[in-house]
Amino acid sequence: MRQVALPDGETVPALGQGTWNMGERAAAAGDEVAALRLGIDLGMTLIDTAEMYGDGGAEEIVAKAAAGLRDRLFIVSKVYPHNASAKGTLAACERSLRRLKTDRIDLYLLHWRGGYTLSETVAAFEALKAAGKIRHWGVSNLDTADMKELVGVPNGQGCAADQVLYHPDSRGIEFDLMPWCAEQRIPIMAYSPLAHSPSRLLRSPALQTVARRLGVGPAQVAIAWGMRSGNVISIPKATTAAHVRDNAAAAALVLSEEDLAEIDRAHRPPTRKQGLDML
Repeated sequence: MRQVALPDGETVPALGQGTWNMGERAAAAGDEVAALRLGIDLGMTLIDTAEMYGDGGAEEIVAKAAAGLRDRLFIVSKVYPHNASAKGTLAACERSLRRLKTDRIDLYLLHWRGGYTLSETVAAFEALKAAGKIRHWGVSNLDTADMKELVGVPNGQGCAADQVLYHPDSRGIEFDLMPWCAEQRIPIMAYSPLAHSPSRLLRSPALQTVARRLGVGPAQVAIAWGMRSGNVISIPKATTAAHVRDNAAAAALVLSEEDLAEIDRAHRPPTRKQGLDML
């Protein structure tokens, strides 16, 4: 499994597992846990979740998948913006820790920017870090201007990641956010690397052409494309063994200049500043 370095030098898997929409149906819990466990066995030991997902249900699924394996894992969770006050962040983290059945969260993110100041949320993150409740903190869905503001608040340079939407049909971050984060040595975490509607993206003739040339599936091409810079952590979700294995295979896939040019012709890189995509 290739690795991505956090700002302090610690490395994490470039390919992890997402849990959005998990923990919402009791009947699906067994398959969801099994999928995460298989992913862990295949090296995808970074697992992303949030208090929002399934109203905490996804964190409970992660807890079951992590049973007996906690020290092998890098667990990421997120706090709602409306909980991100000085006291609210601490309380939300404690609830997540209970649901996750762990004593620490490896990376704790502000899910998106809300009404509380960044300085207040960062102060809460730093308090949690000092108490050993979290090991790193970061943000999600913050664009370049927000990130520049963030690193200017007290302890704001401690940000370890920015998690944003990124896939071949959503490339706006390449114009300024991605290069700025690379300069700051802040990794990008790419959620929904196959888009919110994967079936549409995976019909892309360019992805299919590259996939045929490499003898893989278009999903593997899309995931590998997202990780090509070396500063991106991809967190696709899977709930079946076949899907997990397909995702894991993307970690070893290296796209050639010809492959990348094929994708660029169909999925054009940005030529100007664009608003941050979230859907």
